Amino acid sequence: MTTPTLNTPQTLWERACSRWDQRGSTDAPRCLNRQQAGSHIGTVCALALAVSLAGCAGLPDQRLANEALKRGDTALAAQNYQQLADLGYSEAQVGLADIQVDSRDPAQIKQAEATYRAAASVSPRAQARLGRLLVAKPGSTEAEQHEAEGLLKKASVAGEGNTLIPLAMLYLQYPHSFPNVNAQQQISTWRAEGKPEAGLAQVLLYRTQGTYDQHLDEVESICKAALNTTDICYVELATVYQKKAQPEKQAELIKQLQAAHARGTVSAQRVDSVARVLGDATLGKTDEKTAQSLLEDIAPGYPASWVSLAQLLYDFPELGDVDTMMKYLDNGRAADQPRAELLLGKLYYEGKWVPADAKVAEAHFQKAVDKEVAADYYLGQIYRRGYLGKVYSQKALDHLLKAARNGQNSADFAIAQLFSQGKGTKPNPLNAYVFSQLAKAQDTPQATELAQTLEAQLPPAQLAEAQRLLKQEQAVRGASSQNTLELHALQEEDGEESL
Repeated sequence: MTTPTLNTPQTLWERACSRWDQRGSTDAPRCLNRQQAGSHIGTVCALALAVSLAGCAGLPDQRLANEALKRGDTALAAQNYQQLADLGYSEAQVGLADIQVDSRDPAQIKQAEATYRAAASVSPRAQARLGRLLVAKPGSTEAEQHEAEGLLKKASVAGEGNTLIPLAMLYLQYPHSFPNVNAQQQISTWRAEGKPEAGLAQVLLYRTQGTYDQHLDEVESICKAALNTTDICYVELATVYQKKAQPEKQAELIKQLQAAHARGTVSAQRVDSVARVLGDATLGKTDEKTAQSLLEDIAPGYPASWVSLAQLLYDFPELGDVDTMMKYLDNGRAADQPRAELLLGKLYYEGKWVPADAKVAEAHFQKAVDKEVAADYYLGQIYRRGYLGKVYSQKALDHLLKAARNGQNSADFAIAQLFSQGKGTKPNPLNAYVFSQLAKAQDTPQATELAQTLEAQLPPAQLAEAQRLLKQEQAVRGASSQNTLELHALQEEDGEESL
């Protein structure tokens, strides 16, 4: 038997992959009306402009890119953004980088950071995007944290939105880097100054501190006042009404949401987020039928909702059958939705709706790796439990550790079991102790019992060493694991148009 080795700390980009911005179209002219364009653009288009502003139809179209992105056609959007970026449009560079971030691919996110940096000298929007990306970057250096603060403040002065919430996140995540900043005092100052984002920053603070439920009335007041200008408040209000068991208010909110979506002032993504709240039993009494109706309405034009529908059927089997679920998942996979691969893998892993098949499950989970954290967790479990015929202890540890460091608490419990049970590997009581202590964050009887048992088995000298290793692992994870920001939909998008 061999003992699997712990990975050295790595930068895990996938947590930085929250969807920051609402895509939208603009009425900007197709060719020349951009200050950032290079002078050679004018040479190409001058004659055509004399005839018509639409005379540059042979060139890539920024409005077309925006509209393609809004309906989920990232390939067409990226094609047009790339060509415009190559011609010197800094805002097109930002649009291209947004797509790279949204891909959740670590290599593309790294490229997005470089793309934002290239445009940041002339584009406040690029400054804001880069600042937000650095805030969400796991393992960021103190220098990068201060750079993020400077970028966000500069972008705010230039009139860019969604800068205060990332600033609040920065101060909450890295208090050691900003010892002179009290996050609550700063947010209170912003609110006193009447800054539009300050109220949502306060909501973020409540979520982070775990005091959201104690301030439901205030959250409702903040979001009712901001509903017409900040559509994330539909999600927050839906959450409040579900927690407070106020179905009448919830129903009225849904009517407002549907009307706003019909007018085009609220995105399909926002509707999807509200539907997911309605189907979340952890928030209170669910309204899964209304959730299903909302999702069925938007799914044809917003493919991610096919997966949300499949998840809803998974959670509420009475809403459909396995054929319906597979149809939803096929639609999601056709649109390259990694959540569809994750859920399909889970079906074959559990054998709940289809016959269990670990090999098929593995294939689907592999397609979701680096895009969905839970994919690593389930792969680790397949390898740890020997579902493929034998235990692959090192592969199990690699995937479980990656999932754990990305915030999947259940992965810590699985690692503790791996090191304590010795199935296919040599037991390691020190590592078992470390991850059992981390697993206590799950607050489950099983995790607590395992942690207590392992701690009692260690003699004093080994216990001291195990506690040192625990601190070391906590330091690797940093603020992203010890101070998990429950952003809910706050981190999804900011309601701005991309360009």
